[in-house]
Amino acid sequence: MAMSRRALLVAGAGVGAGALAACGSDTGRGGGGSGAALSQWYHQYGEPGTQQAVQRYAAAYKKAHVTVQWRPGNYDQQTAAALLTDSGPDVFEVNGPTLDQIQGGQVVDLTDLLDGVKDDFNPAVLTPKTYKGRIYGIPQVVDTQLLYYRKSLLKAGGLQPPATLDALVDAARTLTTSKVKGLFLGNDGGAGVLGGTPLYAAGLELVTEEGKAGFDDPAAARTLGKLRRLYADKSLLLGAPADWSDPSALLQGLTAMQWCGLWALPQIKQQLGDDFGVLPFPADGGQGRPTVPVGAYGAAVSARSRHREAAREYVKWLWVERTDYQEDFALSYGFHIPARISLAKKATQLHSGPAADAVRLATEHGYAQPLLWTPAAQTAYQDALSRIIKSGADPESELRAVVRKVSGELDRVKRTS
Repeated sequence: MAMSRRALLVAGAGVGAGALAACGSDTGRGGGGSGAALSQWYHQYGEPGTQQAVQRYAAAYKKAHVTVQWRPGNYDQQTAAALLTDSGPDVFEVNGPTLDQIQGGQVVDLTDLLDGVKDDFNPAVLTPKTYKGRIYGIPQVVDTQLLYYRKSLLKAGGLQPPATLDALVDAARTLTTSKVKGLFLGNDGGAGVLGGTPLYAAGLELVTEEGKAGFDDPAAARTLGKLRRLYADKSLLLGAPADWSDPSALLQGLTAMQWCGLWALPQIKQQLGDDFGVLPFPADGGQGRPTVPVGAYGAAVSARSRHREAAREYVKWLWVERTDYQEDFALSYGFHIPARISLAKKATQLHSGPAADAVRLATEHGYAQPLLWTPAAQTAYQDALSRIIKSGADPESELRAVVRKVSGELDRVKRTS
């Protein structure tokens, strides 16, 4: 999968007006639909077969003619821009919607679509799409990220799978040789993908239940400083041929441990057999906890659509009623946890081995970015994290500035609500 979905957790940047037009892919039904003509957007998935699958779903819908658009590039920014125009999609998958999009009336309320089945959607990914009790996106799958490790390399180094951040730092250093690095967190050293995960591992959070910055605590600086130690120790693989979302660094023996997504598990299993395991991001400090980031792209309806009710009906058909398509989408192209609890329980692919471990870890230790964590807050924090890891900037002073920015953002969205 492309990065924009991988970051359950991480968003992107810029699109010009000309980029909003293309990448159309007709379902192949011509004008055979009996109702409205609907445009549906997806970001560009990396798994073979995914595009053909969503086209097949759309073609099977008989109440409207649905045209699928496959959107390469910076998808989150593309959709954000398109929601402000009359030429955007009717139905689209979205990493949010963001709080600004909800407060700005850019997306349609979908709450009633889940009447009778709301409790079957995993709350970890439904909650961030809910604002003041109203639902603005229907989760499609649960994506999660994990720490993969080579069992044979840890055994050769006399190491146990690291259960604390200190143990991870030590293991990465021990496993680093002239040919193999101990750990791969992405070519930028981890700032882009880890996001708030280390803060949760320290027992903190991005935003508290009271709506305040949840990391105004000395533990935050202590934990982020340890990520700098990984970089300074030269234990991190940097400049790999592919970034963190692709498991090739682990598979090619460039690293002993890699942060990657659940989607990569079948490929890793195929090439490594039983010589791998999965772990959460390890806990740090006395109040720390193992942590697994989870998130979901969801289906949403643009408020600028001229066919809002037809779009809502299509979303209900595909992402609520057609559980066979939902199961196919989650498990047949790449590897994901179905967003429906009932589907996840019956998915035999998730019942054994590292896949079962991954589901258990996501269930027991999963966190999702809260809706109040705005893109501006994310950018401020991620930029600071990059300076801490790569440049050795002082974690305490960097975090003080981020807390001020986040507090200002939280005040802003509270005034808007």
